[in-house]
Amino acid sequence: MNNLQAIIEAAWEDRSKLSEKPSQEAIQHVLGLLDRGEVRVAEPTESGEWKVNTWIKKAVVLYFPLQQMQTIEVGPFEFHDKIPLKKNYAALGVRVVPHAIARYGAFLEPGVIMMPSYVNLGAWVGGGTMVDTWATVGSCAQIGRDVHLSGGVGIGGVLEPLQAAPTIIEDECFIGSRCIVVEGVRVEREAVLGANVVLTQSTRIIDVTGPEPITYKGRVPARSVVIPGTYPKQFPAGTYQVACALIIGKRQESTDKKVSLNEALREYGVAV
Repeated sequence: MNNLQAIIEAAWEDRSKLSEKPSQEAIQHVLGLLDRGEVRVAEPTESGEWKVNTWIKKAVVLYFPLQQMQTIEVGPFEFHDKIPLKKNYAALGVRVVPHAIARYGAFLEPGVIMMPSYVNLGAWVGGGTMVDTWATVGSCAQIGRDVHLSGGVGIGGVLEPLQAAPTIIEDECFIGSRCIVVEGVRVEREAVLGANVVLTQSTRIIDVTGPEPITYKGRVPARSVVIPGTYPKQFPAGTYQVACALIIGKRQESTDKKVSLNEALREYGVAV
């Protein structure tokens, strides 16, 4: 692995090396490792934080100039692109409903269900996760196990800057319909996002459950129940309402996850 990394780093610094066979083989090999889940763009550490493997992100970026445009025929459908489609879903233990598409270089654990949806290369999707209709998982996004990405959810991809963490949805989260999570935002385990929550690195995520608001950015704390909200902001033309996200409660650890989710949605009246 160290040898692979050294070759990738050298090609990143000197793009003329992309014409050399060792560089090409190393990049292709890393994409194969990503496709099989043997390496990840980012991975959880024992401390609960995430480590970004920047050299693997470099391999993903370098993969594009190596690839040639080609016609891809799938039954009566035709595509014209540089990146092959993922295959062999039955052997992988993944359910894929037409017209779901995953690109080569994305990893899907056994038990993933893809309704008509899209998963981009470099992404990692854990077992038991549902990628629901018209949901998209962007390049290098990390989706945990037993997650539900509801209809129309947009999980953004993060390739550059290289040191930036990808968008991360941790285990057992529920992401409501038409939510958007981008720019490397991290939604910690068992959190619930109600419908239409939009999270970027600049979005204020305000915990309003206590006597004083607590504001987060770029991170939704574990087991939070979140809904869309607004707050007033002064502009030269006057005061206007700006979008934010409101933490209105917590899922309970003491109950079964499914029961806990249902109770959270009922108790707080969260639309999904």
